[in-house]
Amino acid sequence: MTPVSLSEYTMPEKLALLESLWADLAGDENTLESPLWHEMVLKERESAVNCGQTVVSDWEDAKERLRKRLS
Repeated sequence: MTPVSLSEYTMPEKLALLESLWADLAGDENTLESPLWHEMVLKERESAVNCGQTVVSDWEDAKERLRKRLS
């Protein structure tokens, strides 16, 4: 494999690469162990949503907003 400098990629290409890497890593949930602190953060965020302290976005909408902002 020939190493490629990340600076050669555009931001949209980097985001696509990141998504591909994550999909590959997350493909087998048994190989990824979530740290204990992660559960606590998720519970805090869920509580904030349930109390109306924060608003959530659909993931596809959020990605599209990021792509537009970064391209």
